[in-house]
Amino acid sequence: SPKYNMATIYTHQSENVSRTWILMGAFLVLVIALGFVFAQVFGNPNILYIAVIFSFIMNFFSYWYSDKMVLALVRARQVEDRNQYPELWNVVENLSITAGLPMPKVYLVNDPSLNAFATGRDPEHAVIAVHAGLLERLNKTELEGVIAHELSHIGNRDILVMTAAVILAGFVSLLADIFFRMSFFRGRDREGAGGIVVLAGVILSILAPIFATLIQLAVSRKREFLADASGALLTRYPEGLASALEKISSAGIPSTTARKATAHLYIFEPISSGGIGRKIGGLFMTHPPIEERIKALREMNIG
Repeated sequence: SPKYNMATIYTHQSENVSRTWILMGAFLVLVIALGFVFAQVFGNPNILYIAVIFSFIMNFFSYWYSDKMVLALVRARQVEDRNQYPELWNVVENLSITAGLPMPKVYLVNDPSLNAFATGRDPEHAVIAVHAGLLERLNKTELEGVIAHELSHIGNRDILVMTAAVILAGFVSLLADIFFRMSFFRGRDREGAGGIVVLAGVILSILAPIFATLIQLAVSRKREFLADASGALLTRYPEGLASALEKISSAGIPSTTARKATAHLYIFEPISSGGIGRKIGGLFMTHPPIEERIKALREMNIG
């Protein structure tokens, strides 16, 4: 098995910063392109101007405020001091020192499922959110493995591109729905071009959510393997995270707060994909198979 040491930790910072700008640029181009198409179809140039304005506004908000939106979406509440949850606070504080990172803010999500995620635009404005179910079921060593994994996302600058993807992907889906409804009602008013307008709206309404999912997957499922390995280096004990992942994946407790738009943020896929989703090999799963992650952890050779 490959040998891991501290030199391999946080090696993807610049790559993830670049990926964030590429993601935002692609979003900008897509929304402007959609605005142009519909401005032509409806013969109204104002649609293009609105699309340009909205794309810049959403890029701005996704950079500065996406973490706050995500925390509000899952109804997370901040742990103000160590007296509220001393073990959680101490684990985050100690591992942050080990990782050479500022201690992130700690939030608790009132959710019975076993999960956690990190968000924020940079290590100085980072947040780790932990589900209540995680604190109830994991022992201290397993909790350290999970927190170390999330700190690795922070150290590798995964959190900005992961969080921005939530807002941008969600907005693309919303925009597609708006255009679809516009096309439908416009098509009923105009017999000639109406069919083409409706067809364009239907195509966009189908493709846009797929594009939104691809945005999330573009963040790369490889980041989970990297965060697992980096987290194991922080604790010097890969079995802690491996054991935690086993408990998390076998708990079978559905999340009450997670949404499809935020699924890629979590340490474990919060929304199971059954039926046809499994038959196509998890093509649209935001995380690699949990069995592969556990196997990789147990084969780690920490130098």
